[in-house]
Amino acid sequence: MKDFFLYAMFLFFVYLFFFGNEDMLTSFGVTLSEEWKAVFIVFLSLLLEALPFIILGAIASSIIQLFVGEQTIQRLVPKNPFPAMIVALCIAVITPVCECAIIPVVRRLIQKGVPAHAGTVILVGAPILNVVVFASTYYAFQNQPAIYFGRFILCALTALVTGMILYIVLSKSEILKIRKEDLIPKGVHLSNERGTSKWKAIIHHSSHEFFQVGKYFIIGAFLASLAQVYIERSALAQAVSGPVAETTIMMGLAFLLSICSEADAFVAASFKGTFLPSAILGFLVYGPILDLKNFLVMFSYFKMRFILFYTVVVTIIIFILSIIAGQYISKVGLW
Repeated sequence: MKDFFLYAMFLFFVYLFFFGNEDMLTSFGVTLSEEWKAVFIVFLSLLLEALPFIILGAIASSIIQLFVGEQTIQRLVPKNPFPAMIVALCIAVITPVCECAIIPVVRRLIQKGVPAHAGTVILVGAPILNVVVFASTYYAFQNQPAIYFGRFILCALTALVTGMILYIVLSKSEILKIRKEDLIPKGVHLSNERGTSKWKAIIHHSSHEFFQVGKYFIIGAFLASLAQVYIERSALAQAVSGPVAETTIMMGLAFLLSICSEADAFVAASFKGTFLPSAILGFLVYGPILDLKNFLVMFSYFKMRFILFYTVVVTIIIFILSIIAGQYISKVGLW
């Protein structure tokens, strides 16, 4: 019932976005302030922007479940932890999906036999380590190679260090939630005769994945839209100074704003004259790896212990690396 109400609200907002007007809302006795109008516009833009990627992630997860066997995964991923993480980093580079779409894909890979530490490397790296994000970052910071190269170096280091820490601390722990939807639906037999049952199974799995992700994403997108409208960025810039304070503020801003990794570089570029390079890098690296939207989506697939561990480790690593990189960039005169 809660899920039905959530999706009904979403469809109603979409209808208002495309066909509604103030007279329609007034007829229901609803009068929105300019701020709330902006909230709903941002909310719907976040949803519509991410929708294709969430669908793509759900379909990819279903294909992995139905067509990729455990033995294939075991042959591709080395047993030694460090080579396994290098392979995972290469997989992240060729998997250009957003931070929300990668979550069901990684969950499915872990179910198929990918070690949790290797899966975590993909989870961290995929939203940033791809050509699309590199191109957008390059375009936004054309005269500052330290930023667009630094973003990808810091992301790769974060992925490897996080994976190694996870291997040391949680290698023997189960990090995934077990759900009945993970099982192949009864009555669906994967025969090779006509492929009909395979297509039905893909549709069935994809719909389950999509709606499982969707309810968490809708909540996260709404909270992020509130943050985008009501947080006064210029006031934040005036309130802090120094690499530690500025990096903390910018990482927190990246978490709350939840901007897609293909577009966040242009937002970061608007802070070039205000914040230090450490803060800019913290914003560019932290947001795609961990923001409000994908933080809530993770609750659908991972256990609480892993989510808290992942959040703390990723936050500390990115903060430290951003400070070090920012100090180096300033010292050698690259900013």
